[in-house]
Amino acid sequence: MTDAAQTARPDRLAAHTPEVSAAKARRWGSFYFAEHMLRSMRAYLLTIVVTSVGNPLLYLFSMGVGLASIVDRSSGGAAAAFGGVGYLAFAAPALLISSAVMTSANEMMFPVMDGFKWRRIYYGPHVTPLVPGQLAAGHIMAVGARLFVQSLVFFLIMLAFGAAPGPWSWALVPLGILTGMAFGAPLMAYSAHIEKENFQFSMIQRFIVMPLFLFSGTFYPLETMPAGMQWIGWISPIWHGNQLGRAVSYGLAEPGWLIALHVLYLVALGAAGIWWARRNYAKRMGA
Repeated sequence: MTDAAQTARPDRLAAHTPEVSAAKARRWGSFYFAEHMLRSMRAYLLTIVVTSVGNPLLYLFSMGVGLASIVDRSSGGAAAAFGGVGYLAFAAPALLISSAVMTSANEMMFPVMDGFKWRRIYYGPHVTPLVPGQLAAGHIMAVGARLFVQSLVFFLIMLAFGAAPGPWSWALVPLGILTGMAFGAPLMAYSAHIEKENFQFSMIQRFIVMPLFLFSGTFYPLETMPAGMQWIGWISPIWHGNQLGRAVSYGLAEPGWLIALHVLYLVALGAAGIWWARRNYAKRMGA
C-alpha cells in the first residue's frame, strides 16, 4: 500500500500534537492519574479481593450465627434496645461504614508517602502538564472507586444475610464512600505534609483508627457508654456514618436536624481534607 493510500484511510490513527496532548492532560489529568492508581492496585489485587469479600463474610457470619444469636436471646429484649431490629441488622451497617474508613485510612497513608518519598510516583506525572492538585484528585478518585466496589460487595453480602431490611438500604454504598473520604481526605493531607515516616502511621492506626472503631457506637448504642467517653463518638466520622447507615438500612429514628448534622459534618470534613490535601501537594511539589 502506497503512502498516499495509507494517508487516505479514514481509520488511520495519528498521534496528537504536543499542544493537543498538553490540553488533554490539563483537562483530564485527574482521571488519567486515577487510572494509573487503579492499575497500580493490581499489585495487591488479591489482598483487595480477600478483604472486600472475606471481611464482610466473617463479620456477618460471626454476628449472625454467633454474637447476634446470644444477644437476641438475652433478657430485656434486644430488639427494643437496638431500635426494633435484631443485633445483626443493628451492627451490619456500622461494620460496612467502619470497613470503608479503615480501607480509606490505609490508602491515604503509606501510598501517599510512597508517592512523595519512597518510589516518588508523583514526580513522573508532574513533569507533564499535570499539576499537583490533579495528582491529589486522581488519588482520591481511585480510592473512591475502591470504596465503591468494597461497599457494594459488603452491601450485597448484607442482603444475602438479611441484614439490610429497609428499601433505602442501598444508600449504604454512597455513605461508605462519604464516610471513608471524611476520614481519609484529612489523613491524606497529613501524609502529604510529613517528610519522614517515624511510626506516625502505626500510631494513627493504634491510637486513632482503632479507638474510633471501638468507641463510635459500632457494636452498641453510643448512649450506653459512660457520659465521659461519648464525646469520642460525637467527633468521630464513624459514628456519624453509623447513624446515617442505620437510618437508611432499617429506619433508625433520628430527628431531621440530627440527620442534617451527620451529613454536613461528613461533607465538611471531606471537603476540608480535600482542600488541605491539594494545598499540601502543591506546597510539597513546589507548585
